[in-house]
Amino acid sequence: MTTKPKIIVLDDDPTGSQTVHSCLLLTRWDTDTLQLGLRDDSPIFFILTNTRALTPEQATVVTREVCHNLKIALDAEGITDFLVVSRSDSTLRGHYPVETDVIAEEVGPFDAHFLVPAFFEGGRITRESIHYLIIDGIPTPVHETEFARDSVFSYHYSYLPDYVEEKTKSRIKSDSVERFVLEDIRQGSLQRLQQLTDNQCCVVDGENQADLDKFAADILTAAAQGKHFLFRSAASILTSLANLGTQPVAAADMAQYVREGKPGAVIVGSHVKKTTQQLEYLLKVPGIVGVEVDVAHLLDESAIQRKELLENTLKLVREIHDNGKTPVVYTSRQELVFKDVDTRLNFGLAVSALLMDIVRGLPSDIGFLISKGGITSNDVLSTGLSLRAARLLGQIIPGCSVVRTPDDHPLFPNLPVVLFPGNVGDADALATTYQRFTAN
Repeated sequence: MTTKPKIIVLDDDPTGSQTVHSCLLLTRWDTDTLQLGLRDDSPIFFILTNTRALTPEQATVVTREVCHNLKIALDAEGITDFLVVSRSDSTLRGHYPVETDVIAEEVGPFDAHFLVPAFFEGGRITRESIHYLIIDGIPTPVHETEFARDSVFSYHYSYLPDYVEEKTKSRIKSDSVERFVLEDIRQGSLQRLQQLTDNQCCVVDGENQADLDKFAADILTAAAQGKHFLFRSAASILTSLANLGTQPVAAADMAQYVREGKPGAVIVGSHVKKTTQQLEYLLKVPGIVGVEVDVAHLLDESAIQRKELLENTLKLVREIHDNGKTPVVYTSRQELVFKDVDTRLNFGLAVSALLMDIVRGLPSDIGFLISKGGITSNDVLSTGLSLRAARLLGQIIPGCSVVRTPDDHPLFPNLPVVLFPGNVGDADALATTYQRFTAN
């Protein structure tokens, strides 16, 4: 029997683990921590780099540092059989090709890198190399959605070879990209995979999990025969590569993880349209009380005013908790206008810093924590809860992971924490998640 390669995922926000379970999420990347991941029994582990919240220059530095340490850790553990995944957003937002270029330089060479953006739980499929988002049952090319107009990561094409040419500034031409379309995948791709060399750029279709299961089986066979592959993907290919089976506790039974049946807390940072819609639903649910934080004040506030904003928020949170209800702390919803990308990113960091101060100040006996937004969730794990590593329990609804803090955590031992991406779930998904934790 061939040993499976270790699957090493550099995740640009902490939600890429949304289709797997029972593995480690690492928020640090010193060599000792990376060796924890490499030694773990699970075939897959995640390094939460949070690079989507950074500038391209910062993302380059972080990715290089991770890969430099990863190379040392791989050598120390004597591991030569591995796959590297640069996990990013299923709507094509993120630092491509910045991250895959650095990974290839540091831990390559690779025979190919594959773009696999399909994410079935979120309604993202790829057909004839065109990436779609299913909106109200209708497959919509992603370049026609709000995500393509993102102020940091905008793009013009849903046809992936053209997307590659645009993003690589024509370094990789559209017609030089290898296309694995549904027909190829379903017939078997092993022979083609064996012939790939020189970090060939490939784009991969997928309409359902069975497509990626078939493709992943061929990938693993080729890897066992000595091919080295790199991926730029969403979460669904990870399900197929890791092949972990069913999670230990079913989504509907997650209430058993809640600490002493106590009310929890919800932190909402994401401001995409879907999040706002989900927040509106949640605020109507019995047992929920909203706490709005007017982040516009952070544009020009002094340290004293910021301190007041924090103290007033935490006072309200404590009162709600003492009344046996769950506070929902959410940032004000209006879309602010910034003079440039750097100003927008820096404002995002200021908002996050405030939210993390709120997380640290939550009542120590909360039963659970729900974190809404990809970058918010990353910051909750790495900064708010100061975790080096967390064990992934599984998903509470499709696409939303639950992790648990270790039993020696100084603030919140054994606390279940939901990592809820901004753009996942239907209108009542946030309410459903809360209700699963509070089910008697």
